[in-house]
Amino acid sequence: MNAAVVNFAPEKGSVEVREIPTPEIGPDDVLLDVANVGVCGSDLHQWTADHSWPVNYPVVLGHEFGGMIAEVGSNVTAWKQGERVVSETAAVIDPDSPMTRRGLYNLDPSRKGFGYGVNGAMTRFVRVPARILHHIPDDLPFERACLTEPCCVAYSAVVKNARIEPGDRVVVLGPGTIGILSAAMARLCGAEVAVVGLPADAGRLEVAKQYGCEAIIGDASDWARGRDGLGCDGVIDAAGASGTLKIALDLVRPAGWISKVGWGPQPLGFSLDPLVQKNVTLQGSFSHNWPIWERVIALLASGALDVQPIIGGIWPIHEWHEAFARMHAGDVVKSVLAPGLSA
Repeated sequence: MNAAVVNFAPEKGSVEVREIPTPEIGPDDVLLDVANVGVCGSDLHQWTADHSWPVNYPVVLGHEFGGMIAEVGSNVTAWKQGERVVSETAAVIDPDSPMTRRGLYNLDPSRKGFGYGVNGAMTRFVRVPARILHHIPDDLPFERACLTEPCCVAYSAVVKNARIEPGDRVVVLGPGTIGILSAAMARLCGAEVAVVGLPADAGRLEVAKQYGCEAIIGDASDWARGRDGLGCDGVIDAAGASGTLKIALDLVRPAGWISKVGWGPQPLGFSLDPLVQKNVTLQGSFSHNWPIWERVIALLASGALDVQPIIGGIWPIHEWHEAFARMHAGDVVKSVLAPGLSA
């Protein structure tokens, strides 16, 4: 039996540590011995019961993880015991889906991910399909490698679903994990970047400064219009609310773009006329696929992308509540759990 952080019901606060058996793997799976698992904003949303996606209760949380292969299924030939890997999140997909056939299995409507559709990695062992594994180099520590997944979310939002050119001015709304990593990605693309938050985000905005970003509390209008008065070239909306789209539409220049990666179930209460009047491109961004993972791992391995500044601490499984609470309060950008660490 292994300790696991389980979301057991849809009511607020329905998360606790439970003992679960080691999962049995199928012929195309591996059994992964989890070294580290990141706490995602979606884990927090399921804990506070303000999420907007279906959850298969009870379910083990956690989809940002890496570890060592402990066992391989009978059909698995490309992987062997002891290899260091990270895993994508698309635990269940339809191989015949038109989106899967295009390589966009992240957009397959039947897709189920770790931590809500199937058991995730906030436990010692997790069952993982071999098709979504990626090698990581020996000199990349697991506490950094486990954050490949949010880095891929940021890469998708900034590189794949935006159109940044060197010298662009880009505003990032929301200094959470995805917001700060999106800002880091935009900096790698050669943009000038401002990260915008609320007074309660002051600590996280200080982290954004470590990536060469301007940190702004409140109104970013002056910065966005600082070059020629028309607004910034693009906005990455990484806040967990629908209403920030109104701010994005105000800040962006005519013929600019908005990449929306932040979730928010709230209904919109404002006109979208500025989207039309300004001829703005609004692009949603969800998840990631194989080539994005390979590129992000290369960035992490080379040191071009350093996630160490966002890691606020590493906690054992039995201290999950502190890890969640510290992140939820904004005291840290990213909490990381270590299933093998003693309480």
